[in-house]
Amino acid sequence: YQNNSPKLRKFDHNDKLASSPVDIRSLNVQEISSYIDRLEQPTYRAEQIYQWIWQKGVRSFDQMTNLPISLRNDLSSYFILNNIVLASTSTSRDKTVKYGIRLHDGLVVEAVLIPQGKRVTACVSSQVGCSLDCTFCATAKLKRIRNLSVQEIYDQVFHLRQESFEKYNTPLTNIVFMGMGEPLMNFKNVVDGIQMITSSQGLGMSAERITVSTSGISKLIRKLAEAKLGVRLAVSLHSARTEVRETIMPFSKKFKLVELQNALIYWYQKTKSKITFEYIIFRGINDTKEDINCLVEYCKRVPSKVNFIEYNPVEGDNFKPATPEVLQLYMKELKLNNVHSTFRKSRGKDIDAACGQLANKLISTPT
Repeated sequence: YQNNSPKLRKFDHNDKLASSPVDIRSLNVQEISSYIDRLEQPTYRAEQIYQWIWQKGVRSFDQMTNLPISLRNDLSSYFILNNIVLASTSTSRDKTVKYGIRLHDGLVVEAVLIPQGKRVTACVSSQVGCSLDCTFCATAKLKRIRNLSVQEIYDQVFHLRQESFEKYNTPLTNIVFMGMGEPLMNFKNVVDGIQMITSSQGLGMSAERITVSTSGISKLIRKLAEAKLGVRLAVSLHSARTEVRETIMPFSKKFKLVELQNALIYWYQKTKSKITFEYIIFRGINDTKEDINCLVEYCKRVPSKVNFIEYNPVEGDNFKPATPEVLQLYMKELKLNNVHSTFRKSRGKDIDAACGQLANKLISTPT
């Protein structure tokens, strides 16, 4: 990324010079147009710049080849472009690829590219670390350092889309916010990032191909429904028994199952989109008949389907996967009650890229 030197000046939203430079992508096209007007440049230059920084993903102002050199120099004087860097790449036996993504301040997050048949899914992060404390998740052990910006969220998708073309010769088909962090605890940036990803001024991807996965922040689920993004919603449930869920997901003491239920019903009323419950069955924790019955009853109250996830061991924990027989009992009871369920075999386990394994061994302190 470009040098953040003392000579650079910042153009703020009040059209005044300030003490330090700003990332030009934090401005909307109208704000860029205001800057262009002050330089007595044609108004259409703002649209050109906006296209360069979003659709074309340039990494420096020098790459904006249809702009006059004088304008490129002016942009370099007032603004910076904070770029991400693909710091590491690990490829699984199943062709899943995990990327260590270095941010402009030296911190690193992880993102995963998952090929499966005709689909290629990008699993992206929303926070450095995580705001929550799920005991079976490696990311939760890191704690939250900061939220990702709109630009950093967008850049993950932009670069993984390029990687999909290069590695699999196919476009990116799906995006899941299931990487590091709780997306709803970075609400504004995630929403704005999705809007840019789906915008004709950005990547133009279909919102229906984007899934936001949350651990169940009730009030923010309602807020997401009101945003009318058109995305799908997944909820990491893992138990429909209060005492069990609060043990393995301690934060849920503040977000009771009945509150979550009401928020999900509200989501469905607003969006007409069924919720996917992500569910891991742990041996000796949620593998009893009572656990099964509670999940069935919860699903009957909430328009939903269940996606059972293979447990992926995390260093330092004592969790063990339930037996295949328990999984079959769960799926049988759900089917008898007209609740659709699937089992998702984990991808990328051999490179610690599977669900719950993104612990980011490259993480470093900000520069």
